[in-house]
Amino acid sequence: MSNSSLNFFSFSGRTKILHLTWVAFFISFVVWFNHAPLMLVIQQSLNLTEAEVKTVLILNVALTIPARIIVGMLVDQYGPKRTYSALLALFSIPCFLFASAEDFEQLALARFLLGFVGAGFVIGIRMIGEWFPAKQVGIAEGIYGGFGNFGAAAAAMTLPSLALIYGGEDGWRYAIGTTGLIALVYSVLFFFNVSDTPKGSTYFKPNKKGAMEVTSFGDLIFYILMNVPLYATLTLLTWKLSPAEGDVLSMSTCIGVYIGIGLLFSYNVYKIFSLNAGHLKQPVEEIHRYKFKQVAILDLAYLVTFGSELAVVSMLPLFFYETFHATQGVTLVQAGLLASSFALINLAARPAGGWISDKIGRKRALSTFLLGLSCGYWLMAQIDSEWPVLLGVAVSMFCSFFVQAGAGAVFAMVPLIKRRMTGQIAGMVGAYGNVGGVLFLTALSFVSSQLFFLIIGGSALVVLIAVQFIDEPRGHMAEIQPDGTVEMIEIG
Repeated sequence: MSNSSLNFFSFSGRTKILHLTWVAFFISFVVWFNHAPLMLVIQQSLNLTEAEVKTVLILNVALTIPARIIVGMLVDQYGPKRTYSALLALFSIPCFLFASAEDFEQLALARFLLGFVGAGFVIGIRMIGEWFPAKQVGIAEGIYGGFGNFGAAAAAMTLPSLALIYGGEDGWRYAIGTTGLIALVYSVLFFFNVSDTPKGSTYFKPNKKGAMEVTSFGDLIFYILMNVPLYATLTLLTWKLSPAEGDVLSMSTCIGVYIGIGLLFSYNVYKIFSLNAGHLKQPVEEIHRYKFKQVAILDLAYLVTFGSELAVVSMLPLFFYETFHATQGVTLVQAGLLASSFALINLAARPAGGWISDKIGRKRALSTFLLGLSCGYWLMAQIDSEWPVLLGVAVSMFCSFFVQAGAGAVFAMVPLIKRRMTGQIAGMVGAYGNVGGVLFLTALSFVSSQLFFLIIGGSALVVLIAVQFIDEPRGHMAEIQPDGTVEMIEIG
């Protein structure tokens, strides 16, 4: 296959790797969100309170933020083949535990652990970056992200029916257990059918473990500052479970968690300093430098793209119901189906975002999508009960295109920053997507839906300004072979 074309319907060479990897991502998302469409049945089966249901939903995303950082380090060190296979196999276990839970405590622990499987996304970013050249990496990463993300929607569409097929009061258990079994079986298939790199290529690993390498003292401080929102979001999630908000955890437990988060942040800062202090004593050669601002700006771009997607998908069914029920008779079921169009656009829009980035340039494409995203959310803020329902859905789909395409454009650039740290970079950028989801949903709890949409749109304009300071990937990046020779990798 040539470097200028991608035959999606092929199942050989690098396209085979693409298909096997997006299926792994798809399965990980099915497992991650297998509880959502069955939550009402689970609530009735285990006699859960509304507070306990909300706790389970929060716990499902709590671990994903640090998990994406950790998995990013693991994939850079051990390779996508072993890391993805291990992730799917290992986290089939809490999936089985969730399916067999007899009370809230068991259910909550299993759901908390399953948040880790949401980090699978990071692994495939490194795999696709290894197999596809710069001219194709945008469309390839877009296909990977778009088709893999569809796992959450697939779970919503299929698991209720699967539970009914199994039948009985334990049908939901067998349906969720089936997703764990699929993950376990696929972990073996994936391991024996992929390789980390094309034959003859070198898999470059970070020089040190425990944190990302930077190439200047200014970037070192910048890196530490960009870690603050990650831990602040974990603190916010804890607050949402505290007596002051959700009244799920006791104050003493929350204080313990706060202290733990503070200690973890302190340890992370220590690791960042200790890992980078040695090689920064002398100026890093120009050929080996990269600018951390590239990572930081992509963090923010993913916060407003994928972060807003997470938030909007969560609230859109209720928004459509409350807006159109009284005037046009839209039911809850119909509102859910109408809102699903926002996520379904992902199948085409995310690959389109990557493809456009390959064609017109990463910076120009991302800027265009952020501007469109901002306009889209401004239009969504104008929707009211007098609008025709279909026009409201059309506006949401218009907005969704730019949201998903923007996410595709972000990860069209991630693999072109520093090859040996692609996993860590993808992990940090991906974690910021979850940060955005938490922040926007928290904002929604204080403001109207219209103001919520305007907040996202305004945030996108701020990030659009920041994107103008990003450097378009050009030329080559340098990596060192095991024998000490320097390999130049084309990036644009």
